[in-house]
Amino acid sequence: MSDGATRTENFRSWFMDKLLMGMTWPEYIRTLITPFNIVAALILSVGLPLIAMRFMFGLATITHASNDYPWGLLLGWGLFGGVPLSATGFVMATAYYIFGFKKYHPLVRLAVLTGLLGYFFAVIYLLTDLGRPWRIYYPMTIAFGTASVLFLVAWHVATYLTVQLIEFSPAILEWIRSRRVRKWALRITIGMTIGGIILSTLHQSALGAMFLLAPGKVHPLWYSSYIPIFYLSSSVYAALAMVIVVSTLVARFLRNRADENFLGNLDRLTLGLGKGAGIGIYVYFALKVLGVAHDDHWALLNTPYGYWFLVEILFFVLLPGLIFTCGVKKQRVGAVRFAAFFAVIGIIVNRLNITIITFNWNLPGHLHHIIPPWQEVAVVMSIATIHILLFRWILNRMPVLREEPGYEAH
Repeated sequence: MSDGATRTENFRSWFMDKLLMGMTWPEYIRTLITPFNIVAALILSVGLPLIAMRFMFGLATITHASNDYPWGLLLGWGLFGGVPLSATGFVMATAYYIFGFKKYHPLVRLAVLTGLLGYFFAVIYLLTDLGRPWRIYYPMTIAFGTASVLFLVAWHVATYLTVQLIEFSPAILEWIRSRRVRKWALRITIGMTIGGIILSTLHQSALGAMFLLAPGKVHPLWYSSYIPIFYLSSSVYAALAMVIVVSTLVARFLRNRADENFLGNLDRLTLGLGKGAGIGIYVYFALKVLGVAHDDHWALLNTPYGYWFLVEILFFVLLPGLIFTCGVKKQRVGAVRFAAFFAVIGIIVNRLNITIITFNWNLPGHLHHIIPPWQEVAVVMSIATIHILLFRWILNRMPVLREEPGYEAH
């Protein structure tokens, strides 16, 4: 056998060993037969054909969105709800690389990966919802308007995806044993982190600024001239809570892929993140109250929508903050984790309230619009399932929850 053929065979053997995690094909296939994968296959068997129908026959096959109600579950959940929860990379990388919180080293790569995939799938949700997604390049590069908030969001999200991929690239390069390229990737990490701070702070607030174009459409209790500040401030505590949620889940379900450095420090780091999330949630709560006072909307609190607004800010914002405080003060990690799950749900509730529940709230037929069609729910569940499967695939193979032997700490 020639040297070229030998190198090709060695590369193929190495590549397959990486993909199959050292198992043979029969062994690997047997590991795929699990209850979770069976449920995922059932969800995808319904959702993937619906996604194909959406692109073949149009949006009307999966959603009842209209000119009056432009956003449904795809964007309310996937984009407006997903982006603040994907600020994990921006917040944790800033804390670690810029402010020097080196004790959070075991969680940095997990946070960056969470943010990277979160933004990637936010784009997937967006492309699924766009009328002609193959034309997305046109407003970004040909007929763009630099004064448009959508122009800013589109370019910032696209650029920040690249930034996060570079931030995460050392893990990929360690996985494929590329030492030389990894050294270059590590050298530009600080620069990428600074770029991420600039991009994230702008597009997190810009998502809220989009609603400044619709005064009178969003209910007055949720509409405010300060809504960009609300969106930015809530994304900070949402990111910290999301890191707690994701780290808790991977420690429970992917424990065998984590090293002792991750598992042994997780409780201590969770308490620290809970302290930061608690402070962030109180800041956001105070800003929301000031928003109501600034616009003098106190009387609206004694209305049906006012009651729902109080449920949101008291039950989904203030209460998780109080649980964070008690958990940190009494060193109860379980309480901090519960508060984090609670806070993440609260962020989703807020974004759905603004994009769907209170948007054009005074038009006839509004209640019909709030309930999404089952086809849209199935599509959202399918994309979320693919998100989880890809996330798990990466964690099983790449050094995210563990240090790769032979490589110094990143």
